[in-house]
Amino acid sequence: MINATKDRKQHPKKNETVLQQYYFRTLMCFATGGTLAAMMDWKDVNWLYLTAIIFLLLYAYVAYAYTRRQTEEKIRTVNRWLSYSDAAIVGVVLNLISFSLLPSILFLAMIQFNALLNGGLRRWLEDNTALACGVGISLLIHKPQLIFASDIQISAVSLIGIITYFLAYALYMHQRFHRLKLSNAKLLNEQKWHKIRAYKLSRYLAPAVWQAINQGRDETLQAERKRITIFFSDIKDFSQLSEEMEAETLTELLNQYLTEMTKIVAHFGGTIDKFMGDGIMVLFGDSNSKGVKDDCLNCLHMAIAMKKRMKSLQQEWWNQGIKRPLQIRMGINTGYCTVGTFGTSSHLDYTVLGTHVNLASRLESAAAPEEILISHETWSLVKDSVLCRDKGEISVKGFSSPVKVYEVAGLRKDLGRNQTYFEDRTEGFSMYLDLEKVRNYDKENVLSALGKAAEKLRDKIIV
Repeated sequence: MINATKDRKQHPKKNETVLQQYYFRTLMCFATGGTLAAMMDWKDVNWLYLTAIIFLLLYAYVAYAYTRRQTEEKIRTVNRWLSYSDAAIVGVVLNLISFSLLPSILFLAMIQFNALLNGGLRRWLEDNTALACGVGISLLIHKPQLIFASDIQISAVSLIGIITYFLAYALYMHQRFHRLKLSNAKLLNEQKWHKIRAYKLSRYLAPAVWQAINQGRDETLQAERKRITIFFSDIKDFSQLSEEMEAETLTELLNQYLTEMTKIVAHFGGTIDKFMGDGIMVLFGDSNSKGVKDDCLNCLHMAIAMKKRMKSLQQEWWNQGIKRPLQIRMGINTGYCTVGTFGTSSHLDYTVLGTHVNLASRLESAAAPEEILISHETWSLVKDSVLCRDKGEISVKGFSSPVKVYEVAGLRKDLGRNQTYFEDRTEGFSMYLDLEKVRNYDKENVLSALGKAAEKLRDKIIV
């Protein structure tokens, strides 16, 4: 008893299928057995009929006991063969009742109904084939006398049995549809909450990570070497600012700042690696890369857009009574890094590691307020589109040699007549002109040098 209860708990679907078939097979056996009993003259016992009745009563229980011992994987096959057996037995019974008209029609309807409901057209063809085989085999044993008119007693027994069968089946299907409706409602509710939880979870993960997990591509997050562009930014003197402002005001201010910056990151296709208080780390080229140069340009466009947006935010905050302007500084570097998931089986983090990451962070720390500092590697990729000022070399913590850096002035296409910085290089030619650094007393010397160079170039005969 304990084992049976445990089995029902462990295999609810299997037991439901077994019991369903047992109940309806039993109804079929009682209907056919009852019809045979009504036809038999009990004063002169027909041993063939009596044997058939006993067999029908035992058949239902033996079939139930057999299927109950099968594994869940074999249940479907066993039920299919037992269905053939049911149809064949009905075929034998039809022969034994000499194809009495009304019982035959009722039993045939029962077989058609059961086959179509449980297996469709294919099952209907198979069960009717089994029915025909049952009739054919029984004809070798018993030669019936065809009865076109049915005895009312026989018909009543058959009718009661078949009606009971159909009513029980209708009740079972009603209960099944009701359970299915409840399960569907529960599933829809769980699906709704799953979408809500998934949306909430997605905000804590990088888009690349969320898409890979959601699409079942976890293996794509394995660590690999890639040439990417890394961006760092933070708010200057944020710690001092947090001491001067109320916690609620500071929180609201920081959330607004991060929200606006996140929109810009998303617009230019960056991946937010992490927020570090007021600091932001963004990656370009870790996923869906459009090429190293395009990734680098998108990062520079993003940084310039952030700088412009901060100007408008400063005005908004000033109008709200915040006197100290929030100023950001940014650092960008490009190079080969290890990108992927790192951690343990219980906790993983998608991030990027390497010296180029450290350099980007150091450039951000070395930048002045409202300044974007980039490395030489980044400058070499964007110099045709982005105007930069040479800042010389700076000493960076963790690097033995000085690092050459550039300050981003803006996009060349946006500067136009206001452009103050000119730079170009080709074989045999190099020019670097920063008008803001040229003093008035050096202006004539610079013009004279440019004129002489232009004159020499015009006079030179190109071989």
